[in-house]
Amino acid sequence: MLRHISVRNFAIIENLEVSFKPGMTALTGETGAGKSLLIDAIGLLLGDRASSDMVRNGEQRATVEGLFHVQNKSVLKTLENLGIEAYDRELLIQRQINSN
Repeated sequence: MLRHISVRNFAIIENLEVSFKPGMTALTGETGAGKSLLIDAIGLLLGDRASSDMVRNGEQRATVEGLFHVQNKSVLKTLENLGIEAYDRELLIQRQINSN
């Protein structure tokens, strides 16, 4: 489960921090408020392809970080087999996109 996401210099987003709690989360807002950009940032954490045009104008890089709580034991075992530590079942994933 995604617990927290931090987005910096991504498209029109300068800095965004969102924490999620258990249960349903709904993203609402006016057209152009950035809902789809948040979904795109989550997609990057899950392996979507990145592009240099995702970096905010005038910045060197965009950064997206996600803190996940891993509940599934087989996922924890796979992470362990890959040498990836999920301390206290928490996994931090970070993607950086350079402007060049």
